Amino acid sequence: MARGKLRIYLGAAPGVGKTYAMLSEAHRRVERGTDCVVGFVEHHGRPRTEVMLHGLEQVPRRQLEYRGSRFGEMDVDAVLRRAPAVALVDELAHTNVPGSRNAKRWQDVEELLSAGIDVVSTVNIQHLESLGDVVESITGVRQRETVPDEVVRRADQIELVDMSPEALRRRMAHGNIYKPDKVDAALSNYFRPGNLTALRELALLWVADRVDEYLNAYRSEHRVSKIWGSRERIVVGLTGGPEGRTLIRRAARLAEKGAGGEVLAVYIARSDGLTSASPKELAVQRTLVEDLGGTFHHVVGDDIPAALLDFARGVNATQIVLGSSRRKAWQYVFGPGVGATVARESGPDLDVHIVTHEEVAKGRGLPVARGARLGRARIIWGWAVGLVGPAVLAVLLNSVALGLANDMLLFLTLTVAAALLGGLFPALASAAFGSLLLNYFYTPPLHRLTIADPKNIVAIAIFFGVGMSVASVVDLAARRTHQAARLRAESEILSFLAGNVLRGETSLEELLERVRETFAMESAALLERASDTEPWTCAGRAGFGRPLERPEDADVDMPVGDHMALALTGRVLPAEDRRVLAAFAAQAAVALDRRRLRQEADQARALAEGNRIRTALLAAVSHDLRTPLAGIKASVSSLRSDDVEWSEEDRAELLAAIEEGADRLDHLVGNLLDMSRLQTGTVTPLIREIDVDEVVPMALGGVPEGSVELDVPESLPMVEVDPGLLERSVANLVENAVKYSPRDRPVLVSASAIADRVEVRVVDRGPGVPDEAKDRIFEPFQRYGDAPRGAGVGLGLAVARGFAEAMGGTLDAEDTPGGGLTMVLSLRAAGSRPGALVAGRDIAEPERQAS
Repeated sequence: MARGKLRIYLGAAPGVGKTYAMLSEAHRRVERGTDCVVGFVEHHGRPRTEVMLHGLEQVPRRQLEYRGSRFGEMDVDAVLRRAPAVALVDELAHTNVPGSRNAKRWQDVEELLSAGIDVVSTVNIQHLESLGDVVESITGVRQRETVPDEVVRRADQIELVDMSPEALRRRMAHGNIYKPDKVDAALSNYFRPGNLTALRELALLWVADRVDEYLNAYRSEHRVSKIWGSRERIVVGLTGGPEGRTLIRRAARLAEKGAGGEVLAVYIARSDGLTSASPKELAVQRTLVEDLGGTFHHVVGDDIPAALLDFARGVNATQIVLGSSRRKAWQYVFGPGVGATVARESGPDLDVHIVTHEEVAKGRGLPVARGARLGRARIIWGWAVGLVGPAVLAVLLNSVALGLANDMLLFLTLTVAAALLGGLFPALASAAFGSLLLNYFYTPPLHRLTIADPKNIVAIAIFFGVGMSVASVVDLAARRTHQAARLRAESEILSFLAGNVLRGETSLEELLERVRETFAMESAALLERASDTEPWTCAGRAGFGRPLERPEDADVDMPVGDHMALALTGRVLPAEDRRVLAAFAAQAAVALDRRRLRQEADQARALAEGNRIRTALLAAVSHDLRTPLAGIKASVSSLRSDDVEWSEEDRAELLAAIEEGADRLDHLVGNLLDMSRLQTGTVTPLIREIDVDEVVPMALGGVPEGSVELDVPESLPMVEVDPGLLERSVANLVENAVKYSPRDRPVLVSASAIADRVEVRVVDRGPGVPDEAKDRIFEPFQRYGDAPRGAGVGLGLAVARGFAEAMGGTLDAEDTPGGGLTMVLSLRAAGSRPGALVAGRDIAEPERQAS
């Protein structure tokens, strides 16, 4: 069965109209005859959104009970049985009520897609998992409901529902998003213009990156090499010289002039060794470009202008920034230079900026002085001197009689010149051709290829031997120079790889991206398998192009051990490049092992923490639970004894001891279970609005009468909490305060409103706690000082803080003026944020909007 297609309406903030747009799309499809049903859409009482549901078939929701309340969730089984062509599923990041088929709604959507059903859904930018920290820093609200970025990225179509902050605030003020009593609080908190503008920018940039991925994939699939200037990408060509910092800053200023501008600095290491760079200077320039928001790239290329242009076209760049040449005027006789060549060959789709700097014309080393390998031009000149030179010299010597010895020296000079210019083969050809000319024109008998005087035979043989020897020495020197330059280029790459490891850039994906860039490949992947008969799996991948399933499908593969291989696509590498590739492959295997070791270490750490908790629980059971059990057993044994006649007062006292022991056991076991839930992350708060004065009095049922004074005004604003968790937190705080407070000094429980928070303060007059121990008392199994007998296992405060944080609140300890300790429980007031969770759902988040 073909997988269904996913379409997502993405919004920058609640209320922009995602659900309204989704329902409009549903009506259009129904009019075209498409079988479309509503799997789950919540209109939140908005009339115009509710009207859009009319005329659409709705699959009945599944009703679930949770903590005494009933909630409606999408009935996945019913939708699968109905098997429509298209299903509307609102709020992709929603957390389902415990007991549902899946924990998250996006998992429900995955089931529908796997069944071949197309899904149209909605999500806000703040619910993307990777943006959680950014959104929290902007709005001050931590989103508890998130969806993995990869789920949204895999969508077949993403449509941005955009609205300006001013228009959204007007919609809010008109009551189209929230109820009137919540509008003022929302406008002054979450829906501030700055918050909305920042969220809008996040949404636009995220969608732009997604579009950029589509564009790169399309260009790769259709082999489009021409640059499409969809956004400004500026490539900075670095040589490792001091002018690089000026070029980077200039490119950054150019990028700032265009929206979404991007700077990519690239250093191209020539394998022939014609350029050199200071590693220290390159490291400084790398840091500078990354600080300015750009990226640094390292590429190997024999032809620097061609490599630079290939890189620029490969990243779809629109501009190239180069520095003016540092060569002196006379050095231009060796060529026009990189800048002029790039400008000439860039074509109409690339703008080239030549930037002046302080190092212009101050001189730099020449290729000849660095002993470069023989280039094409030198080889051509070598053949010309080796073949044409002897013929011209023979014509000149026919008019001037210098003697055989001088003639041979002149021909030998041409052979040496051919060797210096063109290497071995032009010199051999020059020696052979010169020997024939000497024999024909200058050794008796003349004009015949025979030699009468044996001495002349020896002279010509010596001439040919000297020519061959000189040519061999020159060619060997050129080869050694090329090998040294090649090794130098390899050492630069390997030192750069080692630098990445030292800087902590050890992730597998980053390393594979470096491999791809270094060898100018389309993609790089690390493949592995468990045994020779098992299929290959991809452990990591970078780049674009077709995914690799086997090393045999790649253009280049480098084995790493028996069951791992580094595979690259794009072109076939020469054999001399495989040595560096082997180093990258080994490092990739190390990076993969390091990642797995880190995962295993995290698992081991979690297991160790679990073992510590279990050990502490066993210790608590063996020590703190034994006393009440012993008391209950003694009282029961006494009551059952036939040897003693107990009076009514004695029987009542024994029964009271049994009841007290059972209460202590119940309380201790409850705390142990609560701490276990907190440690395993299974606490799911059911947030709703409630008055503090309804919950706090219920938490005082287990303390002695008269030991607590209550001061909770009825005029306090409502709070967004889980009533059960709040009651348990306050009960633990009060119980702890009563234990340490003198009997004649009752504990004070008060509440007050401060800004958008409501604080519940539990004040005792006990011995207090030093500042250095205030955080430690909230750790599990901690009892400060000389705890009274039967004070428990030290979990009460840890459970109270855990529950407070689960509800989005805080719990801290302060000194009581005059002596004692004050516990401050800070809770979020109702209406202080638009994203309160109800049964795992954002009740105040308007995912749906009437226009």
